[in-house]
Amino acid sequence: METMVEAKINRSVLPSGLTVISEQIPSVRSVSIGVWVKTGTRFETAENNGIAHFLEHMMFKGTDRRSPLEIARSLESVGGHLNAYTSKDLTCYYAEILDEYLPRAVDVLSDILLCSRFSAEEMEKERLVILDEIHSLEDSPDELIQDYMIRALFPDHALGFPILGEAKTVSRLSRNDLVAFYRRFYSARNMVIAAAGNLRHEELVELCSRHFTFSESNHPWTVHSPDHLGRGEWVYPKPINQSHICVGFPALPYHHPRKYELLVLNTLLGGGMSSRLFQNIREKHGVAYSIYSFIDTYFDIGLLSIYLGTDMKNLERAEGLLERELQDLRDNPPKPEELHQTKSQLKGSLMLGLESTARRMSRLGKMEIYRRKLETIDAVLEAIDRVDRESLWELTRRILDPDKAVKVVFVPQKAN
Repeated sequence: METMVEAKINRSVLPSGLTVISEQIPSVRSVSIGVWVKTGTRFETAENNGIAHFLEHMMFKGTDRRSPLEIARSLESVGGHLNAYTSKDLTCYYAEILDEYLPRAVDVLSDILLCSRFSAEEMEKERLVILDEIHSLEDSPDELIQDYMIRALFPDHALGFPILGEAKTVSRLSRNDLVAFYRRFYSARNMVIAAAGNLRHEELVELCSRHFTFSESNHPWTVHSPDHLGRGEWVYPKPINQSHICVGFPALPYHHPRKYELLVLNTLLGGGMSSRLFQNIREKHGVAYSIYSFIDTYFDIGLLSIYLGTDMKNLERAEGLLERELQDLRDNPPKPEELHQTKSQLKGSLMLGLESTARRMSRLGKMEIYRRKLETIDAVLEAIDRVDRESLWELTRRILDPDKAVKVVFVPQKAN
């Protein structure tokens, strides 16, 4: 068994190929543990879109040892929390518990991931739940527009598929489809177990060795990158009262060496109440209640996106102000004092986030999957400090290129 140690972070690779990584934090009384599976929406097809998310739901619907109710109570009964989520690249099953209940958390996670029954009855009930989730998204245009924007940016690639799937694809997924998808991706070498909190790495490794006995998959794991990206503008009438704008730019993948420059750019642009977008569009001109920017990073690409919600009568003005802010960033490097303040904000936000064992666990899992390199928090802070004006300005001009942007606008539908 190969083992590497860095500070309080330990990493082991079990004979099965399963990677176990942990960070010991003796000052807390809790543990967060996550099972990260290298599968998500990007590994789907147009015919089975939504299957990764559907499978995630089904893991909580009964095993040979536990009913759905018993799964729900397994950790809640001792004050813990059990949940999961699906993204474009990954699916994560995680638990937050008091340190003394780590063995129970490992037992429950391994049970749902190895012994789920995928019963036909439960599958039909969960299908209705997911279809309701898909339909309810229409009532959240600020979220729905982001799906439209990503689809426009990746028009012929699974990265553009909605994570929930579409009603027509979810409606036709069968139990055999779920089982085949599970067997293809849920294998030891395709998983990482990450944990942070008051734990001993040796105990965690022993628990994982005993409980997580996945069979090997015969399917090679590969990432297919988009052949081309979309660009342009789309306007959609919707039965809504407010107008919504979402602009997306192709950006950097998770492991890119200039990732921290991108984080600084996002913070400066729209990462909080002191950002340029918030101050200059909402506070100064009052044409947007909600405005922010955000980053998504994947195995091979990323995107920087901007969301703005405004009244229809202010739409044209809001669009003009947004373009003016982007043009100013392209034309002029940030002033030294603004860059210093932005870096301080970003570092403080990252550090405060790492007060949470769940955030630390998530950081470990993603670092292992995306980078195969354990980066200390001090190294991250130093990387942010090294961001300089000229380099940031060069990246800004490259990322915020209007010729590479996609823009989606939702406008209120006119009455007949």
